[in-house]
Amino acid sequence: MKQFTSKELRNTWKEFYKERGHVDVGAVSLVSDGSTGVMFNVAGMQPLMPYLLGKKHPMGTRLCNVQGCVRTNDIDSVGDRSHVTFFEMMGSWSLGDYFKEDRCKWSYELLTQVFGFDSDHLAATVFAGDENAPRDEEGAQCRIASGFKPENIYYLPAEDNWWGLEYGPCGPDSEMFYIADVPDCGPDCGPGCSCGKYTELGNDVFMQYEKYKDGHLTPLENKNVDTGWGLERNLAFLNGTKDVYMTDLFAGAISYIEKASGAKYDEDTDKTRSMRVLADHMRTSVMLIGDEARLVPSNGGPGYVLRRLIRRAVRHGRILSLSGNDLLKIAQIFIDDVYAEAYPNLVANRDFVLKELGKEIDRFTATLENGMKEFVKIMSAREGSDTISGKDAFYLYDTFGFPLELTVEMAAEKGMKVDEDGFGAAMEEQKKKARENASFALSAGAEELAVFDGLDDKIRTEFTGYDTIKDTGCIVAIAADALTDKAGEGTECILVTDKTPFYATMGGQKGDFGTITGPDGALFTVRETIKLPANRVGHAGVVTSGTISVGDKVTLCVDPQNRADTCRNHSATHLLQKALQTVLGDEVKQQGSYQDGERTRFDFSFGRALTGEEIEKVEDIVNEKIMEDISVATDIMSIEDAKASGAMALFGEKYGDVVRVVKMGEFSKELCGGTHVKNTGDIRCFKIISEGGIAAGVRRIEGITGAFVLKYYKEMERGLKEAAHTVKATPATLNERLGKMNEEIKGLKSELEKLRSQAAKDAVGDISDRVEEVKGVKLIAASVPSADMNALRDLADQMKDKYPDGVFVLAAEKDGKANLVVMAGKGAIEKGAHAGNMIKKLAPMVGGGGGGRDNMAQAGGKDPSGIEKMLKSAAAVLEEMV
Repeated sequence: MKQFTSKELRNTWKEFYKERGHVDVGAVSLVSDGSTGVMFNVAGMQPLMPYLLGKKHPMGTRLCNVQGCVRTNDIDSVGDRSHVTFFEMMGSWSLGDYFKEDRCKWSYELLTQVFGFDSDHLAATVFAGDENAPRDEEGAQCRIASGFKPENIYYLPAEDNWWGLEYGPCGPDSEMFYIADVPDCGPDCGPGCSCGKYTELGNDVFMQYEKYKDGHLTPLENKNVDTGWGLERNLAFLNGTKDVYMTDLFAGAISYIEKASGAKYDEDTDKTRSMRVLADHMRTSVMLIGDEARLVPSNGGPGYVLRRLIRRAVRHGRILSLSGNDLLKIAQIFIDDVYAEAYPNLVANRDFVLKELGKEIDRFTATLENGMKEFVKIMSAREGSDTISGKDAFYLYDTFGFPLELTVEMAAEKGMKVDEDGFGAAMEEQKKKARENASFALSAGAEELAVFDGLDDKIRTEFTGYDTIKDTGCIVAIAADALTDKAGEGTECILVTDKTPFYATMGGQKGDFGTITGPDGALFTVRETIKLPANRVGHAGVVTSGTISVGDKVTLCVDPQNRADTCRNHSATHLLQKALQTVLGDEVKQQGSYQDGERTRFDFSFGRALTGEEIEKVEDIVNEKIMEDISVATDIMSIEDAKASGAMALFGEKYGDVVRVVKMGEFSKELCGGTHVKNTGDIRCFKIISEGGIAAGVRRIEGITGAFVLKYYKEMERGLKEAAHTVKATPATLNERLGKMNEEIKGLKSELEKLRSQAAKDAVGDISDRVEEVKGVKLIAASVPSADMNALRDLADQMKDKYPDGVFVLAAEKDGKANLVVMAGKGAIEKGAHAGNMIKKLAPMVGGGGGGRDNMAQAGGKDPSGIEKMLKSAAAVLEEMV
């Protein structure tokens, strides 16, 4: 087997498939778009499901990528050698293109020619057949034809080798395994056995059938292939270990934890488990906060999962005597050292990630100590019982922020369980009290808004906001958890009036805010406007003075600046969509949008990132149409007439029989119920501030208009001046100055490489004089100044040429870290030397970890001060082996 770093493995995978006609579609957000019913992308294939189910992919029929995934359903298993909550899935797909023959051939080539597996040690499983589908003989024969030995093909049932949903595309899958040189554990030993002889490497899914609701299958006309290989698992195995925490993905974090805690990895079972949980959860938290979605901890949805991960990390950090600052340093290792190149979003969002992590760590740490004391008290009070009551668990949650799962986990460690049903009852009771006493207006959901169902069906709200932002009306309903006739100062509630100029949030446009003035100086501040059932509009906010009552005549005033800014952004979005279609083609279709007073966000279908030139063209077109000061007209017509006129509609949106069509000259025509400027010139100017992918085949553009563009350019100008000042230039000469600096840097780097190369060559001569004998095996253990890993391997190879049966331990300090390479010649191996086992014992002395094969192994470490001690220990380590 060949050894790989994580970077090498990612790149090797993608390049292998690119050479075979595949397109790298890139990775999408870890946070799911909601279309699949899960919070996170939990598999590499998940973002591509629409295309595997028949939709045409804009980038072709041969695709590949490396997709980050988050899966927490087995979070309690994290702490062993293999389980993680964030993982990378290396994938490739055929969408109605090649099928089993090419798929099996390429999998075998990847295994043997690229990864260096011996074919004698490879096995594959195929579907054994059942009453619904025949045995997959084609898959078996394709495996054998590709190079797998017939005796290493295993037929397994549907529970092991069949993929499919409740109905739709489905088919057999075929998994690949490495066979270890150990005896069978029994007569039934084979792939899937838990004895460890068979290690899964990857899986090929062949979608060749259509399953109907009655259960019968028919062959698919266009057959698909989905291939998925776990990066972490394969990285560990290729580097001679089954412990993913011994790979370069975790080596830096584990090394730091060892140094900060004083504990040694793999010495104490409980502390090693805490090390793994801490490293894993900090890694996943970093990836989620630094993701395109910029997830933050919260009490619901994906944010709650993130909060739980961080709080579990804090608790395991305490077990290891680590502080909050230590946890942030672990986060920095993942951002700066491990994933900076593969996930540039982490670097771009570095400050944000550390800030949000720090806030949540501090928030939980502040209550954790007291909460742990209270937990001990609860445990003592429950002596003789095996259950913590739901009331006590809720007390820990409500007072100390302990998620239920944390209490369950801590209780399980003490051999106890938690009354989770009782916890749920206590939670519901608390919610009931909160509804009775807290802000109904701004926290109202579907259940709370049901109070309006009791209103007379004749009560409607007439919207007048297309023509005015100030109007008079009559309050027809007030709700503060329940319908009421009046509300006094300080009451948060929702008002319904018979007419209103306030636009309610819908169609992507954020609702208005402003004020409602009643009799005798009564004032209601509208914080949000929401759409209610039965054509009613709710004004959510608080009574800031006086008392308001049902029947009051009131004056409703929309905040004029926010409405004007929102109109600018909404109208600019219409221009943006047409400009995108002009530049990129008609394949651009709106997938969603959002506008408020500060910005516009537009999601659209397109299969790749826009180039800088394309973004500039789109922006220019929008600004040209703004400068043309085109009149914005609105027509009311039937939905049939609107579609016949060529007006664009949002796919999947439900429209009424009569619709509004917003027209901007001959350039843009869309179905839209939002508010707009009267002329495009009112938008003033438009600027795209970001463009990125949010799902497979879906892009997102964010833009600003009007005064926000001027503010943006002022900030850019300020930054430009500061940058110019830093390099002793002016804004006008900054590019020239940077160009010269780059040339100087290139020259210095070139000179430095020459010096390093010469130093390495000189070191070869010096090191050759340091040969010592250990039980008849020649050993060279030496430090090489400032050498990187490649240079150390080259030097070791040169040593091996001179002493083919020797052992070579070379180390170097570079950039404040330690690099370590161990090589063993054939003769040394025959006498018992093993490079991988040597490095496992030597690497911890420089604050690192690693492993490898018998002839070569490498490791990195955070503590180069230990190099001298480590080199002196090499002879003793070798002596134990030979």
